[in-house]
Amino acid sequence: MSNEPTSISALIDEWATIAEFAADVGCGYEAARQMRLRESIAPGHWSKVVSAAKARDIRGVTFEWLAERHASNSKVAAS
Repeated sequence: MSNEPTSISALIDEWATIAEFAADVGCGYEAARQMRLRESIAPGHWSKVVSAAKARDIRGVTFEWLAERHASNSKVAAS
C-alpha cells in the first residue's frame, strides 16, 4: 500500500477483515469493530497498531497520526 489512510476506518479497511486487524493488534473482534465505528483507537493499542501497519507497509500511521485522530474524535464527542 503506498497511500496513507485518511481515517481510522480507512486504516482498518486495509486488512481483509476486522478479525485479521484484531489479531494483528491483539484485541478482540468486537473491540476492533467498535474502533472502526467510532473512528477512534484507544491509546493502549497504538504501539501495536503502528507496528502492524508498518509490517503491512501502510504508510503514515504513526503515534502522531493516531493522536491527531484521537484528539479530533474527542472534540466531536465533547460537542
